Order: sequence, then C-alpha cells, then structure tokens
Amino acid sequence: MTKILIAAFCAVFFTFTPSAQAAYPDKPIRLIVPLSAGGGMDTIARAVASPLSEKLGQQVVVDNRAGGGGSIGAELTKEAPKDGHTILMASATFVIHPLLYPARYAPTRDYATITQVTRQPYVLMVHPGIPAKTVKELVAYSKANPNKMNYASAGQGSLIHLTTELFKVRTGADLNHIPYKGMGGAYVDMLSGRIQAAFPSIISVLPHLKTGKLRALAVTSAQRSTSLSEIPTLQENGIPGFDVSQWYGLFAPAGTPRPVIDRVHREVVDILKTAEMQKRMAGDGADGVGSTPAAFAAYVKDESASWAEVIKKSNIKAD
Repeated sequence: MTKILIAAFCAVFFTFTPSAQAAYPDKPIRLIVPLSAGGGMDTIARAVASPLSEKLGQQVVVDNRAGGGGSIGAELTKEAPKDGHTILMASATFVIHPLLYPARYAPTRDYATITQVTRQPYVLMVHPGIPAKTVKELVAYSKANPNKMNYASAGQGSLIHLTTELFKVRTGADLNHIPYKGMGGAYVDMLSGRIQAAFPSIISVLPHLKTGKLRALAVTSAQRSTSLSEIPTLQENGIPGFDVSQWYGLFAPAGTPRPVIDRVHREVVDILKTAEMQKRMAGDGADGVGSTPAAFAAYVKDESASWAEVIKKSNIKAD
C-alpha cells in the first residue's frame, strides 16, 4: 500500500511540476498583432518571430487582427488556451484603450506579462518659425501668446495626445489640441506652419530634422534615444520624472504556466541582444528592452495608473 501511495504521489507531482512543460511548444505558436500588416509593430513582431521559431523549434506565425483600437486582438488572446501557443504583441494603446472606451479586457488582470520588447520615445518638435530653442523658451512663448499655438496628435485619446496633455499639466504650456487621423496630415500642416508643435515618433521626423524644416527640443524618455543621442530629454530640461515612450511588449493569457512564460522570455531577450535585431530596432527609432515578466507587469500597472490620472486631470473624453 505504501509503495502504491508513493507511486501515485510521484505521478501527480511530476504531472504539475515544470518538467511537464518540457515538451513546450508542441505545435505552431500564434503571435497576434492587433494592427494591420506593414506598420511598426508588425515589423518588429515579424523580426522577433523568425528567430524565435528557430529557438523554439516550432513556427511562430504572425496573425494580424486589426480593429477596435486593438481590442479585437486583445480579446482573442484573452480567450485563447492558457498553454503558451497564443501570445500577443501589444503597445501602450493596449493600456490606454480600456481607460477611454468600454472594453472586455483588463491589461493587469487578464494577461501574463512576458517582456517589454521595445521603447520608442517621442520627440518634442516645433516649427522653425517659433522663436524657441529650448523647452523653457517654448513654454514661456506659449504663455506669452495664449490660444495661438496649436499641437497635433494622431487622434483623440492617442498616446501622442496624452503625452502632450501630460506635458501641459507638468509645465503649464498653452497649447491647443488639433487631432488628426494619424500623423501623416499633421506633418503637412506642421511643415506649413499651421501646426506649431507636436510629439511625433523619432523615425517619422528624422528627414525633416536633417533638412532643418523642423526643430527638435527634447525626447520624452528618461534616457536619450540612441537614434537621436544629441537631443536632451525632458528631464534634462527641468521636468523631473517625465518618462513616456511608445512601447511594444509580449503578453499571454492569464494562467499560462510560468515555465512557459520564462522560456519565451528567455528566448526573446536573447534575440533582442543580437546585432541584427538591434539594427532592425534602430531602423524603427526604437531601443530594445527585454525586461523580466515581473518588471514588465509593474510597468504596465504604472502605465495604467499614470494615464488614468492624465485623462482625469485633462478631462479627456473618447471621440
């Protein structure tokens, strides 16, 4: 009887210990991208998927599920089996969307964090017609010319919108919001002088910086960007604690076994360290991160709380 009990105990024990996950993955992995193919997130997802397929021994298939401000892809991941064969690449919008719109998912409740893959800081740009060479001069000029300076965003409730409103809260700058459907039209109006300021992505404005058609004053991240290392941060310009970046990160459904999470995390971090991947990220104006699952979970929690506060203070409503 004792031998039977010991055998039964061992069978149960080894069924639920990490060794049971040794076979992972045993089929192709679906990497859901909640945006259309061809964009920045899709590019990074595919750059990660190819070497990850080799490391895991199973194909990692990018599945673009655009729509609903990213909520369609997020909900598909939430409802997927909790076995690590469905993962999600998401951005800051993943956190912001439920703060503005009804959503059937909660980032901090319904997902297991794997790692933050990249961060892409924004850059504070002004039209050369604005006589401001520093952030302090820009704030002073805006206050001296109330209701005369316009800033562009990629739409109501977009990360660029929230970033600029956070800048206004922290500095008291007087800037009027002009929302666009994406930043394409905004750049046209900014080059013409109709828009005086904006916080676009670095990669999208590098050509205009090189020609002098736009002027960069600061980047929004805590550290200077490797793609624009000569431009100081907003923190260096006297705004302590200002740290905003667009980011891409990997998530799995909540309840996915920890050994699976750790395996994917380990392989992705190794990929981010390669020269090829670093070159690819730099081409997108991004820096690699590779944070631990716990650190990424804390980051997502902080992001949700911070943007909820900005939305409340700035009285931002969904469009």
